Amino acid sequence: MRIRHFAYISLMALALSGCNDALETAQVDLSKVKNKVEQPLPSHILAQMSAKGMDRNSPIMIRIFKEEGAMEIWKAKTDNRFDKIADYKICAWSGRLGPKVKTGDRQAPEGFYDLTRANLNPNSKYYLAINTGFPNRYDSVNGRTGSDLMIHGACSSSGCYSMTDQQVLEIYAFARDAFKGGQATVQLQAFPFRMTAENMVKHRLDSNYDFWKMLKVGYDNFEVTKRPPEVNVCEKKYVFNQQATDGGAFNAAGKCPVMSTPPALTAALAAYGNTYDADYAKAMSKFDGMAWYDPTEAERKAVVAKLRKGRELAYAPTGTSLEAGRMVKVAELEDLMAKRTAQGLAAKTAPGATPVAPAQPPATAVAAATPAVVPVPMQNPLAFTAPEPQETADATAKKPFWKFWARN
Repeated sequence: MRIRHFAYISLMALALSGCNDALETAQVDLSKVKNKVEQPLPSHILAQMSAKGMDRNSPIMIRIFKEEGAMEIWKAKTDNRFDKIADYKICAWSGRLGPKVKTGDRQAPEGFYDLTRANLNPNSKYYLAINTGFPNRYDSVNGRTGSDLMIHGACSSSGCYSMTDQQVLEIYAFARDAFKGGQATVQLQAFPFRMTAENMVKHRLDSNYDFWKMLKVGYDNFEVTKRPPEVNVCEKKYVFNQQATDGGAFNAAGKCPVMSTPPALTAALAAYGNTYDADYAKAMSKFDGMAWYDPTEAERKAVVAKLRKGRELAYAPTGTSLEAGRMVKVAELEDLMAKRTAQGLAAKTAPGATPVAPAQPPATAVAAATPAVVPVPMQNPLAFTAPEPQETADATAKKPFWKFWARN
């Protein structure tokens, strides 16, 4: 019995030691990597692909959730739907929840971004890097500024999503293989949090709530179809899986054209929305008078300070908002945000002050619920099809979104 007890304690100690190094969600001995740009994916991932019915070079999609500190790789199966093949704990991201607005605000981007081969940087000083594509059409038309915002290694961030070198080695390989297979653009979806009814209720007083509701439409489309949505911008807003009719076209700053949605997708989104509305009402009752306090970057760093011990100074994990944040009474949240605003103003006006991320006071009213697990449409609107002829440079018509992942 004593031997068994000792063995149990030893196993628990081993498990806990693994938790202390939880950021290392990808393991490889970098000293044995001869060519990081062509390093193959690990055999266990290739085995998972085979089990899930995925071709090694089939398309991928990347999803990021700031609050949870999570990055996911989704990959197309032989049935043309996407399934999650890998997930990673983000080692460091700077700023707070909310989109990047201007150069120097230390915010990491939120939104929908198209990545091409040109976004891969094999010569990054942060081991390997993938440019997020910020600013995209939405960012540009709304006057948002910034550049060189990356997914990279080294676990140190100033507006980027920083991973460990082991993690970015795998992420880079996923993208490289997909491009080799003919994928023209990899969609990057960057969200503040998983856009469930409970999370939307928790964050309903945030000044970014209306922006997040807009992103949620794209989130819902993916949850329903399990295919990256076709993304356009018009009237300075994102629109998802919409077909321009009557010869119309999408113009980021102009009026939206007359649009239509495939009936099967409309029906599926409606069913999804009904479930979401019911969940939202339950969450409103559960969190009556309460809202989420979004921690500062410094508060997140404090929670994971022990992870820096024994590491080089550049290694700077930030921890997750879930670890450092908390639910508070609405009055307390308003007081905390008012104090943060005052501190931010004081920091800006102090001699020799450096720019700080703008405070985000809560909105004065709760925004209306928006529709968001349900049957998927029988149609296959974003099918990965056989190769098609490459479009000529003077082509004016854009491929319809159900051919979005077609090779060209």
